[in-house]
Amino acid sequence: MPSILPHAFGGPPTTGKIKTKPEDFIVEEILGFELTGEGEHVFLKIQKRGENTDYIARQIGKYAGLSKMAVSYAGMKDRFGLTTQWFSVHIPGKRKVDWSGLESDSVQVLQAIRHNRKLKKGALQGNRFDITVRELQGDKHLIEQKMAQVKAAGVPNYFGPQRFGREGNNLVQAEALCKGELRLRDRNLEGIYLSAARSEIFNRVLARRVGADNWNQAISGDVFMFSGSHSFFRAELSQETLSRVAALDIHPSGPLWGKGEQAATAEALAIESAVATELPILSEGLERIGMETSRRPLRLLVADLDWTFCEDHTLRVRFTLPAGAYATVVLRELVDFEGSLD
Repeated sequence: MPSILPHAFGGPPTTGKIKTKPEDFIVEEILGFELTGEGEHVFLKIQKRGENTDYIARQIGKYAGLSKMAVSYAGMKDRFGLTTQWFSVHIPGKRKVDWSGLESDSVQVLQAIRHNRKLKKGALQGNRFDITVRELQGDKHLIEQKMAQVKAAGVPNYFGPQRFGREGNNLVQAEALCKGELRLRDRNLEGIYLSAARSEIFNRVLARRVGADNWNQAISGDVFMFSGSHSFFRAELSQETLSRVAALDIHPSGPLWGKGEQAATAEALAIESAVATELPILSEGLERIGMETSRRPLRLLVADLDWTFCEDHTLRVRFTLPAGAYATVVLRELVDFEGSLD
C-alpha cells in the first residue's frame, strides 16, 4: 500500500465531503500553446461528465473509424467530475468529420480545430480547479489561516492516491513487474505501473523531508528546479541559493527513480538513497527495466487560490496547478475529506 504522508502545516482543521455530484469537482485543462488551424491532427476540446478519459479516447476513435492509437491526450482526468480536456485525432488529408454525433448527455464537443502536431502526454500548461466541499465541519477562521499558509508557501508536491489505483493495486502490480512475475503486452498499462513505483519512492523521499521540516528549504546536495520545468540544476548552498528558495523562485527536487547517476549529493542524496534501500524491489526493478532517472519539485505552488464559504456548511475552493500536480494534495492540507478519487 502507498505510504502514509505527513502534512506540511499540522493537518487539516476541518472535515467534509467532495464529489457528492460531478459538478462538485470541475477541472479545465490549460493547453498553453496556440493551435495552428491546419495540419494532420484534429484537436477536440471535450467536456465530459462522469466519464473516464481512456473510455472517451476509445469512443472518439470508434466514431471516426480509427484505431485507439490515432487518438491521444495529455493526461488522465478524474472520472467522477465535470472535466474539460483536449484530445487529438490523427486525420491526414482533408477528410472532415461531423463531431456533433459524438455528443451525449455526458459528452459535449466544445471545439474542433486542426494542428500540425499530435497532443503528447504531459503537454499542458496546467489545470484550473473549482471544487465544492459539502458538509463542512470545523472552525472557518482556522481554515482561512490554512488557506493563507498554502497561498503563501505552497504544499508538498506529493503524487496523489489516484496514481496508485484502487486500494493501491497499481503499486502491487508494479512490484510484480519489477520482480519479473508480471509480463505485459500493453505498454500503456506497463507505464502506469512503473509510474506508480517511481511515485512511491518520490513520495517517501518527500515525506521524509516534510517530517524534517525542510521540504521547502535547501539542504546540502540539493538539486533545484523551476516551477513548470522538467530541467534541473545543481547549485552551491550559498546565501543566494537560500534566498532564491525562500523567494519561491526555485524549488528543491526529489528523484523519479531510474537508471543513471543520481543528481543529488551530500545530505539530499543520503535521504534519497536510504529510501531506495528501503524499497529495493521498486528501485532496482526500475533500474533494471531501464527507466531513465528524472526529477520532480518537492514544493508545489498553488496559483489563483480563492475560496468562498457558502450556505449549508459548504466551501468552494478555486485554484490553478501546473501539469502533473494533484488537486487532492492541496485539498488534504485544508480539509480531511471523504469522497471518490476516481
